[in-house]
Amino acid sequence: MTHVHEEMRETIRQQLAQIEQEERVRIIYACESGSRTWGFPSQDSDYDVRFLYVRPLEWYLSIEDKRDVIERPISDQLDINGWDLKKALKLFRKSNPPLLEWLQSPIHYDERYSVAEHIRSWSPLTFSPKSCMYHYLNMAKGNFRDYLQGEQVRIKKYFYVLRPLLACGWIERYDAMPPMEFDQLLEEIIPADTLLYAEIQELLRRKRAGEELDLEPQLPAIQSYLAEKIEHYEHMAAAMTNEQVIQYEELDRIFRFALEEVWADEV
Repeated sequence: MTHVHEEMRETIRQQLAQIEQEERVRIIYACESGSRTWGFPSQDSDYDVRFLYVRPLEWYLSIEDKRDVIERPISDQLDINGWDLKKALKLFRKSNPPLLEWLQSPIHYDERYSVAEHIRSWSPLTFSPKSCMYHYLNMAKGNFRDYLQGEQVRIKKYFYVLRPLLACGWIERYDAMPPMEFDQLLEEIIPADTLLYAEIQELLRRKRAGEELDLEPQLPAIQSYLAEKIEHYEHMAAAMTNEQVIQYEELDRIFRFALEEVWADEV
């Protein structure tokens, strides 16, 4: 909540209301995603708004394949994207990590119905450690390869490798979906009496103070940790087994309930 000024919050709500009118949908949940939910946005961080919506019943009673996302690049500072609930539930069945993160985002813009909480209650039963481990591992590997090679590196990118690897550590330790906040991951996964912890805390201090954090020499303790953990989680993820997923029947019930709840005033 502390990372969104009230003026921007109101702008976002107005944009969401406009989307509802233009698309004839009802938004059941809207939240912030990305770096602002990690707990240390930069001064120039944009706003990444994500939402779930439903359309009227007749829209779903068509044999035509229809577009099930709504995308609104409002400005360089504000990006708004939404998924139809039916699409979201299909991905929820596969333990889709971005969706699971949206549902536990600490920054909410809208949650007028009970559907999002209903889905959240099923999250522990649909959570797939293997699927989520690979998601975070691939994110870490890509950023490590693209930004953190060579003597001089863009050190702010350390956060974009650290957070997904700490999320892997959370999955390894708790067999559960990792929290969004970087501080919580750090405190749980990295011992506070280590050089690595101190190096990360200094980087956090500089970022929160508004420093640019661009090209600088590698940070040895962090660099070594990242390389070691990427290899470790590659072996771990490969050895994991796929878990049984939630049955379609329960998701159908959630979907039907959502349509009834949201459009009750028009039935």
